[in-house]
Amino acid sequence: MRKYTLLGKIVGATAIAILSAHAAVVSAASYPDKNVTLIVQSSAGGGSDIFARTVANIIQKKNLLASRLLIENRPGGGGAIAYNFIAKKKKNPYYLGTLATSFFTAPLLGRTTTGYDDFKLVAAIAADPFVLVANKDSSIKSIEDIKKMDSIRVGNTGAVTDPAMLGAQLAKQLGVELRAVPFNGDGEVTTALLGNHIDLQFGNASEVMSQVQAGRVIPLGVTSASRLAVLPNVPTLKEQGVDIELQLYRGFMMPADVADDVVSFWENVFRTVAESEEWKEEYLTRNNSFPVFLDSRQFEAELPKIVNQYKEFISQSKK
Repeated sequence: MRKYTLLGKIVGATAIAILSAHAAVVSAASYPDKNVTLIVQSSAGGGSDIFARTVANIIQKKNLLASRLLIENRPGGGGAIAYNFIAKKKKNPYYLGTLATSFFTAPLLGRTTTGYDDFKLVAAIAADPFVLVANKDSSIKSIEDIKKMDSIRVGNTGAVTDPAMLGAQLAKQLGVELRAVPFNGDGEVTTALLGNHIDLQFGNASEVMSQVQAGRVIPLGVTSASRLAVLPNVPTLKEQGVDIELQLYRGFMMPADVADDVVSFWENVFRTVAESEEWKEEYLTRNNSFPVFLDSRQFEAELPKIVNQYKEFISQSKK
């Protein structure tokens, strides 16, 4: 009787294991079988929000998902609110998140309870460079003009933002004193530049191009590795002897420990988006961004380089 019972247990356990394995295969094959939520760390209308909604619209147009990709904005705390929320969804394949500079800098500053290991980088599909601009009526017409100044007033939207760190790097390398001037938003920085209340602004190409085209500001250099197609006559900072190169990666991450096949699924979705004409027209061209595609493995490999770059920026900006 004991042997029969033991045999029954073995058969039962085997059956459960087979059914569980089958269920896992079915689950992977049918993923996603419900809506997926994309958490955006900025408010509606911000750069990350525009990025996320453009991607979601293209995914819908091209029928890349059987379900819907829902956008949910969770701004605040320099991105910490969104990142903490996603980190708590560990292993949950129905949450994605956008990432910005704060994703890389918040852990370095102790502004979040999460770390890089709490997330899985999925893909990067664009890179946004910055353009250094001055007011057209300013005496600053080139990098050489900046070197002749005792100090420079550079606008930013926070002490640990890309423009703030770029300003600190620029001042140090050119041997001038930095007077960082904080504002509540990039629009205020531009207004201050146009009013000659600051000397320089590092702005995303998408943010400053309208002022450049209107002739109100002069572009002095770009932070990308190569020149912008929209500004072919404006050299990179490196071309001008300033050792600064920085681009804001636009990409996606998920909670830690999501299944590999889920990551592969989203890599393929984002690759299709990145290679589409819609993406080139509706985002890259419109925002003067560079085309990029890093899959999960490549993005993870870039992470230490990006973190070290910001770590160095933060360290130097405190000196």
